[in-house]
Amino acid sequence: MTTMLGRGPISAEPRINDRIRVSEVRLVGPNGEQVGIVPVQDALRLAQEADLDLVEVAPTARPPVAKLMDYGKYKYESAVKARESRKNQANTIIKEIKLRPKIDPNDYATKKGHVERFLKGGDKVKVTIMFRGREQSRPELGFRLLRQLADDVNEFGQVESQPKQDGRNMTMVIGPHKRRSDQKSEGRGSAGKGQRPQRAEGAGQGS
Repeated sequence: MTTMLGRGPISAEPRINDRIRVSEVRLVGPNGEQVGIVPVQDALRLAQEADLDLVEVAPTARPPVAKLMDYGKYKYESAVKARESRKNQANTIIKEIKLRPKIDPNDYATKKGHVERFLKGGDKVKVTIMFRGREQSRPELGFRLLRQLADDVNEFGQVESQPKQDGRNMTMVIGPHKRRSDQKSEGRGSAGKGQRPQRAEGAGQGS
């Protein structure tokens, strides 16, 4: 393993076994128990006796912290977790709807319909209120509109991120109910067309 100080790449791989070039380490057992500060040779001996690896998990600590573990198994499980995390991120789609604080009732109904459609499809929705000019001094207008929208679409989803000011905008994130996300995943995995949530054509009447 090559490690360069200053400029240049630094390997993300931890030092293991005889690559650990210090005189002593703070040793952690395979189950997380604190063994204490021991000479590195003693730590290596314990690792060999337990058929495990000695892995430096905190190289900048004084002394460095090393743990007894099956490093091959650890790398495999870490790779699986990273792959699952990327898969979940890829499956999560966030749509965005933009509104003005003083939106026309007909425009509001149209935007609300889009939000309902996205939620029924299993997607999250980021709702952005855009303030202009003197509207910025009336943030309560945006907050009230976001709360109204959340109430109007609560049949299809719930607020995951409460309204918050972001410069000239105010944002809120609404996510689909869990059961609708599950239905979307199951529908994608089926060979034929599965049942979909019933459309609520008359739902979400504007207030």
